[in-house]
Amino acid sequence: MRLIYIANARIPTEKAHGLQIMKMCEAFAEESTEVELVLPTRRDPKFNSVEPFKYYGVEKNFDINKIKTVDPWWLIWGPKGIYIKVQLILFSLKVRTYLSKKKIEADDILYTRDEYLLPVLQSVASSTRVIWEAHNLPRNKARYLNYWKKCHKIIAITTGLKNELVALGLDQGKILVAPDGVDLKIFSAASDPDKVKAEYGLPADHKLVMYVGHLYEWKGAQVLADAAGHLPANVSVVFVGGTPTDFSRFKEQNNSKSNIHFIKHQPPSKIPGILSAADVLVLPNSGRSKIGSTFTSPMKLFEYMAVKKPIVASNLESIKEILSDKNAVLVKADDSKSLLMGIEKVIKDKNLSDNISEQAYRDVQDYTWQKRAKSIFSSLLK
Repeated sequence: MRLIYIANARIPTEKAHGLQIMKMCEAFAEESTEVELVLPTRRDPKFNSVEPFKYYGVEKNFDINKIKTVDPWWLIWGPKGIYIKVQLILFSLKVRTYLSKKKIEADDILYTRDEYLLPVLQSVASSTRVIWEAHNLPRNKARYLNYWKKCHKIIAITTGLKNELVALGLDQGKILVAPDGVDLKIFSAASDPDKVKAEYGLPADHKLVMYVGHLYEWKGAQVLADAAGHLPANVSVVFVGGTPTDFSRFKEQNNSKSNIHFIKHQPPSKIPGILSAADVLVLPNSGRSKIGSTFTSPMKLFEYMAVKKPIVASNLESIKEILSDKNAVLVKADDSKSLLMGIEKVIKDKNLSDNISEQAYRDVQDYTWQKRAKSIFSSLLK
């Protein structure tokens, strides 16, 4: 049996999906399965010379094949959305040709996160198991409904996402809920918080409240920035990550706040050390969109849990699939005052902080990439 993972993605990338795809390919390959990751060639001066296995700290136990594809990068400056539409059409045509030339067996698996590739995958391998991993739903859901129904299996990252698909008419027995995960091995080595603070210019004598991740609006980072000015004088807030554009915008918007510190996107290997310097980790997702309230399964959540630091998170259905009052402090989403109270509660109550941190660490043992891969393969045998 082979698993061919087709992803229309830049890898490496500063975005989270790159890490998730690489870690899942590694975990699938550890299940004694031949794994191939198929990608397009994409223009990316920042990462073109970066070796993906090294960048992500992933074992080289699967193959990466990049299909030579015209990348119409000049269309980025054209009408909104035109670049990605043209790029995905070009990649889809190349995928069709590539797979048509391969000898696809009936027991092979074609796996993708990209719903717009399903028509191609199902047309070139009608008797092969096609798996779609759902992370969000497109606006034009009706367009893909029949393709979703034809999938051998759908992997949904949250129960909320599964429920949405069932409401659209999909068989719930076809859908497996498999939240994202974490590589616990990279969090096992101890880091010196003082050295980390010195490396990134963070105040050595302050408590650090930290957010690590992207700065999209639905991530809720601005709510934490709004709360920052009301924290005690010995508490600083640290934001780590974001695309270059989002980072510059967010920094300019909040640079006047003296207790906020900004760290640009860091490679995955740096994240465990950075998280170790935090006293409180914050997941302030917004509830104003379905991706935040219902669909998301943030990888950073599992990384937070793995470093045994107290978590303050938005009280949303998507987050409560993993967190509860036993392993985190849950606060009202999109409410800086509620978030502020949650942070202060954790800082002031050491017993609470220790208890929720330890429980979160115990709970995260069930959310490794390896266990996720095993769960997916087990579901295919049913």
